[in-house]
Amino acid sequence: MDPKPVFLIAGGHHRRFAEGALWRASIASVGTPRPSLAYVGAAAGDSGPFRLLIAGFLKRAGAGRLLPVKLCGKRPNLAAARGVLDSADAVFVSGGDVEAGMRVLEETGVAGHLKALAAQGKPFIGLSAGSIVLARSWVRWRNPDDEASAELFPCLGIARVHCDTHDEDSDWAELRSLLKLLPDGEEGWGIPAGGAVVARPDRTVAWSGRPPTRLRREGVSIQGIPVPD
Repeated sequence: MDPKPVFLIAGGHHRRFAEGALWRASIASVGTPRPSLAYVGAAAGDSGPFRLLIAGFLKRAGAGRLLPVKLCGKRPNLAAARGVLDSADAVFVSGGDVEAGMRVLEETGVAGHLKALAAQGKPFIGLSAGSIVLARSWVRWRNPDDEASAELFPCLGIARVHCDTHDEDSDWAELRSLLKLLPDGEEGWGIPAGGAVVARPDRTVAWSGRPPTRLRREGVSIQGIPVPD
């Protein structure tokens, strides 16, 4: 099977976060009635209460069983985690802290397993920080008070885009910092609360809900460019 488009939901606190259309569209993108979802909550430390909150949205949107992929803690059962990922109809990567989530996925070796599943055609859905985890790379600061200390770190690259989520109030400051570290011509997508982006394997993008902001590095500046209809 060929890789599938990746559904990236912004999340956030906008009132549309709780509306059903984006959630229904994400579940419909799996292509299976009442699909089972492997829930990767590493970015939130495998928080049970957060998983239960998100489970409500997903099940109202048409999801079937939600299967936790437990990776945090001193001795995670990695064989069981891989089994859940293999057996589910799709993988849902939830929100939290991007860098923390990537650290867990890399240290457990699950990052490579997720990439292999995506290459085999397993559908993926991201939410908030989980959307960034599924994208190509993200930015961190060695010194939070020094913009010059910004550096890239790789994410999963299952969605072949750069993106940020629900940061429209800052005019996508972190996404702009990321683009400044990338080669000329690279683009990034700011997905607002109440919006979602569908990243296709050919690097083209569609969107649902509130329209995204599309930014491109052009020389030393970051320019906004039109989004597709």
